[in-house]
Amino acid sequence: MRVLVTGAAGFIGSTIVEHLRNLGHDVLGADLLLGSAHRGRPPWVGDDLQLVDVRDEASLTGLLEGVDLVCHQAAMVGLGLTIHDAPDYASHNVVGTASLVSAMTRAGVGGLVQASSMVVYGGGREVCPAHGDVPTLPRRAEDLDAGRFEASCAVCGEPVTWGLVGEDARPNPRNAYAATKLAQEHLAIAWAEQSGGRAISLRYHNVYGPRMPRDTPYAGVASIFRSALAAGRAPRVYEDGRQMRDFVHVQDVAGANAAALASLASTPAGAGHRAYNVASGSPHTVLDLATALARELAGPEPVVVGGGRPGDVRHVVADPARIRSELGFAARVGFVEGVADFASAPMRS
Repeated sequence: MRVLVTGAAGFIGSTIVEHLRNLGHDVLGADLLLGSAHRGRPPWVGDDLQLVDVRDEASLTGLLEGVDLVCHQAAMVGLGLTIHDAPDYASHNVVGTASLVSAMTRAGVGGLVQASSMVVYGGGREVCPAHGDVPTLPRRAEDLDAGRFEASCAVCGEPVTWGLVGEDARPNPRNAYAATKLAQEHLAIAWAEQSGGRAISLRYHNVYGPRMPRDTPYAGVASIFRSALAAGRAPRVYEDGRQMRDFVHVQDVAGANAAALASLASTPAGAGHRAYNVASGSPHTVLDLATALARELAGPEPVVVGGGRPGDVRHVVADPARIRSELGFAARVGFVEGVADFASAPMRS
């Protein structure tokens, strides 16, 4: 099977390329090597990388000749610093995806795996003992400053507990990045409907592992903690550190993409679109991660600093049942094993 992987030089994209090639697939990698994401050409990128901007439909159309399926990882990532990041997110993520699906249609490519994110959910699932599932409301700065970190029921104001978020949860993007990831999903849905193609959106949860970018405000929390430890500083953990997340290793994310591509290859035209959570199924707190990394690197213990940002989600934990039952995928890298691997793995400058 010949697969085009966009964003092939990135943290997740390059891992997918290697995984697919190890499975025997013919993989064509494309990347813009955007300056805000790459300081030069990463050492793991081969000479066969195609330097292509996915917003350039003409270049894509020629690149897609002979391709069976597309694995679309190219995107501007992270939650952004301010709303002024919105034009760049929209340009790279939304316009890029629109150009890609248009080029795919011209080239007759009928299958797409699109990298989405847990951020499309907004907050996690909140359950009130009296009212069941309730809307997840943004938290107030005054509550965070006062150390009131847990969310309350939108109906009665009593404390809520967290639950597993399934793919049928109502999307509720709360920042520019989240809005563009949901827009990418909508474009995949529209393309599948109009072209008769097959599309899968994979909603990644907290991905970590080798080749994560370092020392950037757009990096994930695992990268931020490791960068602090590498500099001899204690990881700073906001709130009380009990925020619950699902940390999934990048090798498992690559495996999920391979499973999605295999599903598309055996699915008839006109099958439409399906979304799947990609998660470990074994949630941990943010403090768990900081503590585990500090121990692996023999660094200073994490410091819990309180506070936080009103836009941050308190808990968000995925239900991975759908991808397990429909695609036969389950994460294999455990938390302890994965953190140990990440602690000594190369990162992207």
